[in-house]
Order: sequence, then structure tokens, then C-alpha cells
Amino acid sequence: MSLIDPTMLFRFAVPCFKVSKPWGATGVNLTPRYKLPSLQELSGRDEYADVRIGWNSEAIFIQAEVKSKQQALWCRDSRVEDSDGLHLFIDTRDTHTIHRANRFCHWFTFMPEGAGARRAEPLAAHLEINRARENPTLVRSERLQVYAQTKKNGYLIRGRIPADCLTGFDPEDYPRLGFSYAIVDRELGWQTFSVGPEYPVQEDPTLWGTLELES
Repeated sequence: MSLIDPTMLFRFAVPCFKVSKPWGATGVNLTPRYKLPSLQELSGRDEYADVRIGWNSEAIFIQAEVKSKQQALWCRDSRVEDSDGLHLFIDTRDTHTIHRANRFCHWFTFMPEGAGARRAEPLAAHLEINRARENPTLVRSERLQVYAQTKKNGYLIRGRIPADCLTGFDPEDYPRLGFSYAIVDRELGWQTFSVGPEYPVQEDPTLWGTLELES
């Protein structure tokens, strides 16, 4: 077993392509063109989710499909950080030189269940980053769009983050975003963009990769 995650030896930059479709009743279906590359094999971890991301001047779009589940989802609106779902980390300045987040660093989560009287409705939230020097102004959950479809062996989730919910989002002057994600699942474990949960990926922007905003 390696003492250092092999992905620590690299800084990953991946293209993020433009989205032209409007958000609809089932969100925006991101085609395979928007799929993020699998980096799990570098660390000997299995990939169980297909994760895709896109952008335009009005929003960031995210999509994840989780498969291979045998157990029921565990989602609680009172314990968002621990619930099954997708966590997205974005630094609108792509800094990589600060270990403690600043106001340009954001943490969003999208859950397939957990909201509503029976916890059967999807949920989106903007969270404060632990140990941050300064957090951006938190946006209300109603400002974020989320669509989810639960399946026998997993779920599909789609999310939209409006541009004005991202402090410092300026694609013309800053076309590179610091970025990471984590799919959290109590049954299947974590799937991340690069390093695993043994590193503080939720709070340290130096552990994030880069999204290059393409036309």
C-alpha cells in the first residue's frame, strides 16, 4: 500500500465545455462529452459513478449517476455533510497556493433524497468550508436547482449553480476554476476527483484540480 496517494504527484487540469440547453423539468442532460476522466485507478480505487460537468455564462451544471448500490440511500437534511450525495468544490480564482479557503472558494452539495416531509425529495445546499479564512456569502437552497431520479441500483442527480451564487465567477478574465468533487456513499465509500477522504479535500484548495472553461 502506497504511503502517498499517487494523485498527489500531479496537478490535474481538465476541459469543461459550454452548455447551450436551458434547465428544464429534468434538469440538463449532459452528454458523454462532459464526462470527467476517471482518476481513481491511479490510487487503486474503484469508480462507481459517472460524473459530468458543464458551464455557460449563467451557471455551472453538474451531473452524476451512481450505480452498483444494494443498500438504501442514507440522506438527512440535518446531516448534509454525512449524507449520500455529490459534493462540489469550486475556487473561482484557481489559486492552489492557499491551504485555507477564502471567499472565492465554495462548497455545494446535491443529495438525491433528504428533503420534504418524508425525506424523499432531492436537496441542494451551499455549505461553509471548515477553517476558511473567509467564506463567501451563503446562498439559500432555493437558489440552487436540483433534479434526482432514484433507481434500483443507485440514482441520477443533476444540479445547477447560478453564476451569481459563485463569488468571483468571471469566465472572461478567469477562465480556470479550482475544482474537486466527492461522491459520498455509506455503502460504496467515496469517489473523488483526485485524492481520497484521508486528505482534507473538503477544506484545502491546494488539493483541488483545475477546470478549464472551453467554448
